[in-house]
Amino acid sequence: MFKPFPLYIGLRYTRAKRRNHFISFISLTSMLGIALGVTALITVLSVMNGFEKELRQRMLGMSAHVVLNTLDKQKNDWQRLRKDLESRPHVNGVAPFIQGQSMITYRKNVEGAFLQGISPEIEPQVSQVKDKMLEGSIDNLKAGKFGIVLGRELAQRLGVTMGKKVTLVVPQASVTPVGLLPRMKRFTVQGIFSVGMHEYDSGFVLLHIEDAAKLLRVPAGNIHGLNIKLDDMFLAPSFSRALQEELPFGYHSYDWTYRHKNFFEAIKMEKTVMFVILTLIIAVAAFNIVSTLVMVVTDKQADIAILRTLGATPRTVMAIFIVQGALIGLFGTLLGLMGGVGLALNIENIIPAIEQLCACRILSPDIYYISDLPSDLRWSDVYKITGLSLIISFLATMYPAWRASRTQPAEALRYE
Repeated sequence: MFKPFPLYIGLRYTRAKRRNHFISFISLTSMLGIALGVTALITVLSVMNGFEKELRQRMLGMSAHVVLNTLDKQKNDWQRLRKDLESRPHVNGVAPFIQGQSMITYRKNVEGAFLQGISPEIEPQVSQVKDKMLEGSIDNLKAGKFGIVLGRELAQRLGVTMGKKVTLVVPQASVTPVGLLPRMKRFTVQGIFSVGMHEYDSGFVLLHIEDAAKLLRVPAGNIHGLNIKLDDMFLAPSFSRALQEELPFGYHSYDWTYRHKNFFEAIKMEKTVMFVILTLIIAVAAFNIVSTLVMVVTDKQADIAILRTLGATPRTVMAIFIVQGALIGLFGTLLGLMGGVGLALNIENIIPAIEQLCACRILSPDIYYISDLPSDLRWSDVYKITGLSLIISFLATMYPAWRASRTQPAEALRYE
């Protein structure tokens, strides 16, 4: 069977039992170091991807993919605009809203809250709040009944439960015989929700859109904007840009990546930093490959000289040691690939087993909103890490192989 000469000799050197066991130990250490680096990179990036995906889903459980605001408060043709948007490709739902800032009081407790008036019949098309109800339902919000739905943390801080009366105060003055007073209205708690995000659970309240319009003095038939849900969240930026170009003056659209830009930019930066830090593990293991091959070249000086006298060119000698070093990198990368993919795919089962064995919680539900360790294995990351590991391992072989090719047969065999 055809086998290139450098590959044959390189494989022979790799398989042979060396007289110097220290070199064998360093080779094994290099291989395990590369495997550890690849495993750590794949696992950590998968976990960070999992956290990002989980947080994104929770955020979008309450906020729409694209938000269309009406800047002109006199416009009241939103029904026509809603029908036009619903007829577009990739649009799953469109729901109107009215929103504003408020304070909510119960007995002596006062908390700030962001209020949003919704249509209970249409809202499930653009958000998951109906599925996140702990008590009651958004269907209990009836026009003119002045019901309210609170986040779990907000309800706990106020000390309210289902059926209690709370007072909503908005920063709009009403003229009374005693002067200007802020507008306020009593509401009945009709539901409590929890989406697992502090931003919403601690400072978000829902009203019927008609009740919100009365409280905020929005003209009848008018709204503040439309929430749009797409069948693919990643189409939101392009959809929003195209929509903005088509809309007449008085409308402004933005997507979820703009609204939470700082948050996702921070996650992206953390992933980049972790990638660089963990890549150093592979780089350190690659330096061990350099050390291993330098010692092998020193140990094989006589063998190299004999190969040169038999007609081997410097390029052939260089290829022999490149093969030997590349094999260490290849086997280390394959081991790391199997370990990383295996951990990433099973980490959601491994962590509970570790917690049960140690009788502790790694992510306590009393502190963290996400108490499980999510994982999202992306093959693009796997390919990137595998390729990077192989390249670093290959580059690590260049100097020792070049040094071997510079061996002079006469000098090497002088004392043999």
